[in-house]
Amino acid sequence: MSSNRIERSVVIQAPRERVWRALSDAEAFGTWFGADLKRQRFEAGRRTRGRITIAGYTHVWFDVVIDRIEPQSLLSYRWHPYAVDPAIDYGQETPTLVTFTLQDAPGRATRLTVVESGFDKVPPQRRLEAFRMNDQGWDAQIRNIVRHVGAQ
Repeated sequence: MSSNRIERSVVIQAPRERVWRALSDAEAFGTWFGADLKRQRFEAGRRTRGRITIAGYTHVWFDVVIDRIEPQSLLSYRWHPYAVDPAIDYGQETPTLVTFTLQDAPGRATRLTVVESGFDKVPPQRRLEAFRMNDQGWDAQIRNIVRHVGAQ
């Protein structure tokens, strides 16, 4: 297992358009991800920022710069992984890249793949913890988006 990259893939029993909406609409994304992204938009090259709404993490900001948007197939952003300590200036670090890709799956289902890469650029003193926490976090977020899309 690489310590530079986290990858998760799941087949969601929903059409690609519905899964895409949950990813590409910032408010919908915030609903399942656990971030207050009301009145925000995802736009390539732009920053999107809102408070995390998950208990125990409400002091943390969801803070990303949208990298690419390819409608119905790819959304990517850059962020600072596990940026939870308000005393640290994460802006001096190289962010990781999170990429969501969609593919059609049998039965009008959709395969969602999430890859977070670039942990080798995270400062050594926090790299292992950031990787470990995001590795666990992506398991939870996959469950969240499956639940969210299924409830629509």
